[in-house]
Amino acid sequence: MCTAITYSTKDHYFGRNLDLEYSYKETITITPRNYSFQFRKVKPINHHYAIIGMAYVEENYPLYYDAINEKGLGMAGLNFPNNADYKEIQEGKDNIAPFEFIPWILSQCKNLEEVKELLNTINLAQINFSDQLKASPLHWIISDKEKSITVECVKEGLKIYDNPVGVLTNNPTFDLHMFQLNNYMNLSVEPPTNQFSKKLDLNVYSRGMGALGLPGDLSSASRFVKATFTKMNSISGDSESESISQFFHILGSVEQQRGCVHMGEDKYEITIYSSCCNLDKGIYYYTTYENSQITGINLYKENLDGIELVNYDLIQGQQIRMQN
Repeated sequence: MCTAITYSTKDHYFGRNLDLEYSYKETITITPRNYSFQFRKVKPINHHYAIIGMAYVEENYPLYYDAINEKGLGMAGLNFPNNADYKEIQEGKDNIAPFEFIPWILSQCKNLEEVKELLNTINLAQINFSDQLKASPLHWIISDKEKSITVECVKEGLKIYDNPVGVLTNNPTFDLHMFQLNNYMNLSVEPPTNQFSKKLDLNVYSRGMGALGLPGDLSSASRFVKATFTKMNSISGDSESESISQFFHILGSVEQQRGCVHMGEDKYEITIYSSCCNLDKGIYYYTTYENSQITGINLYKENLDGIELVNYDLIQGQQIRMQN
């Protein structure tokens, strides 16, 4: 299970929590402009926009979980079980495997207008990476510096939703996530007033009571509501430090702690990593479950005209700064 968000101050930010009970030993992976992207059913792309993101690299191919390109376009895939429905190969369409979808979009598009044009030609096909790596059931959030969309391939076909809140979690479908926000329109950051009964003398006895009823459990539907409320009411300074700090605090409001979601035997779902990408500066920031210190990798400090992937292992151990 996962949560993705966008956030804007002076710059624009995009990132996510990855919540799972295991790790594929993912790395921060930079794909330079001249790396040859090979696709199963369409022609390769040999020259493209540079990309930085979190990926599991298999057979020298970056299986991106989330990434941004040098033009400031971001994309993340989130678990979408029992709803994702990939299609058979279709003539006259660009048949793209789910694991190719992020490279296909980010290698070619610089904004959502171009993304929507490219989506008109796509068929998300049921193609596995290998016998060991089956196609994951996913839906996606795609964001430029101004707006976001959600893309879902379901039984009815490819659905493209404008995403005015810039938030995505997992099930249900995005239209139902947005509809359920109607149930919480009474929530407020302000102290509540007595609407219960004029006959009763009811008092505000604690700070934060304007948001009584805001979900706090770890289900995807509840995380969507809580992340949206937190993000839409979030305030920070516009410096880089203040902005990324606030971004990670928003993600922290829906992170998963080991022990709270039991997956059977001795397995527990946790927030394996959290990411925050500056779409303007091309910097990928992250924290991990064991390491709460923010680490950054700058896309532009690499040779972006190269042909080989650049990989950075995650710093997993806690980094503690002693003051005495």
